[in-house]
Amino acid sequence: MDKTKPAAFNRLNEARWVSMKIGSQEHRDAFCAHFMQTYIEYDPEALPWPELDAAALHRLRSVPFWEEVFYTERRAGAIVAAFTETVSDPILKEALALQGEEETRHARLIRVLIDKYGLDAPERPMEDLGPDIETRFKDFGFGECLDSFLGFGLFKIAWQAEFLPREMLQIFETLMFEETRHIVFFINWMAYTEARRGWLARTVSPLISVRYYLRALRRMAGLANRGKQLNDGKNFAATQVSMFLDGFNFRRFLEDCYAENARRMSVFEPELLRPSFLPQLAAGALKALRLWSVRAEIEPNTVALPPIGGGRLPERARDLARADQ
Repeated sequence: MDKTKPAAFNRLNEARWVSMKIGSQEHRDAFCAHFMQTYIEYDPEALPWPELDAAALHRLRSVPFWEEVFYTERRAGAIVAAFTETVSDPILKEALALQGEEETRHARLIRVLIDKYGLDAPERPMEDLGPDIETRFKDFGFGECLDSFLGFGLFKIAWQAEFLPREMLQIFETLMFEETRHIVFFINWMAYTEARRGWLARTVSPLISVRYYLRALRRMAGLANRGKQLNDGKNFAATQVSMFLDGFNFRRFLEDCYAENARRMSVFEPELLRPSFLPQLAAGALKALRLWSVRAEIEPNTVALPPIGGGRLPERARDLARADQ
């Protein structure tokens, strides 16, 4: 598969973006082409994995859910691959196949991490995906939207506090960019699919999104509980995030999630849809928190953040990022 200029997208002029109707062929071509053209080539085994000192190795090993992360990435690859087989549209199918490859590569990367640093993360048997693979794919997509929004804030905190060496965090930065690509692709696929199903599907689409987000929240709560059990009854967010930042509080975390989401979304074509539910929810919550604690100013952290994509951004994404600055 040619992941840079696939034949299916030759008719799309990369330099010409027109106003698109959601659900149109132009919309499909735009979000699929952008996804394919922002692919980053790398081999997990060949990445510049750093040597860790005893303190950094202890912090890495103290993260209680590497087993869950590894399982989740393996499961993600299986879900996307299975769903791809059900899709008949050749352009959607090619883009989905690429996402499946990237999810599988993420699992390989986590496997390299586990093996190189001796993490306690055994490989669990894969669960049966069941017959309704489209629902599984939607559950996975909305779960990625939730995970990524919160992950943006956590990654910013970890980077600024140097929780791990910058060389390792640069590797994870590449994954953060890929996850951002995945959720932008998913949100556009979801909108495209619902629009093609008619006015009723478009009308109830916000309610469907809320339903899937609630399901994702329940899944995350289960993950947090398992992490708590593995961490001697202590919640990881409370015990480890406190190492990132003195005076950590919920408002600051939400501020970081919101700001990082905006920064990371800036490298995508403005005509493409972005996940909006969580940013809007966060914006409302932050307004209330700022009014509630109007006198409690949060001191800004001036530590420079890494370039989006770990310096591996394709040229078009780099141009968009510069234009947004």
